[in-house]
Amino acid sequence: MINEIFDWCVQFLVFWASRLGMSYKAINVWVFVIIWPVFTLLLIGLVIAQQEKIHQLLKDAKELQNEDDSNMKA
Repeated sequence: MINEIFDWCVQFLVFWASRLGMSYKAINVWVFVIIWPVFTLLLIGLVIAQQEKIHQLLKDAKELQNEDDSNMKA
């Protein structure tokens, strides 16, 4: 099964290489050396930004809860 998946991926890259006027090696470099690492770094940045946003939202929610608790006691 792994051989079929590999063969399909190679054929996919060969197809797109011919459509873009590139060699198989060139499109392989573009995908696995340039595009994939850049995309991975962007996703890591997005995850970090989302974690910071979630942390801030939880902090704000806790502050609101504390304000509500103070108002209920008064």
